[in-house]
Amino acid sequence: MSHVRGFVPWIAFVVVATRTDWRYGALTGLVLAGGLLVADRRAGRRWDEIVIETSGVAFFAVLGTLALAAPDSPLRPYAPALSLAWLAATAWISLAIRRPFTLGIARRSAPREVWDEPLFLRINRVITTVWAIAFTLTAAALAVLLTHAPDAAAAIITVKIAGFTLPALFTARYPAAATARAGV
Repeated sequence: MSHVRGFVPWIAFVVVATRTDWRYGALTGLVLAGGLLVADRRAGRRWDEIVIETSGVAFFAVLGTLALAAPDSPLRPYAPALSLAWLAATAWISLAIRRPFTLGIARRSAPREVWDEPLFLRINRVITTVWAIAFTLTAAALAVLLTHAPDAAAAIITVKIAGFTLPALFTARYPAAATARAGV
């Protein structure tokens, strides 16, 4: 589940920002995303393999700057929803430019000869689309909850967990099912 590793800064941000302060959450996310990015580049990872890590550095730098400059910003309560909206934008943009963010991750474990195969490319478009939808729906659900029921901690935590767990489970299972369905 190498795809989960890139989401660690995002998950840590939500946990820290929810339990303490959004400034600490942004700093935690920035340090973790930056650390992953540096480690991945040193390990020889290509840019297409670390889209989420790169996006994380950008998001947490922007959010951290905002949080430090205006700690009482009206955006503060919505920081968890904003983080998912940014991830949604990252996923949708990667699809729009025909470079699904999951493609580089999948290439880490797939043989080079399948990288340009239509089935491999389609599987990654579908997986990235599922992540994009999950991020979009999770961001919207969090925004609604944070607006109308900010003290509904159990619901907020459940939405956050589902927003990462459901697409991760789909990602783990879909390639084998699609490959079997295609008779490969």
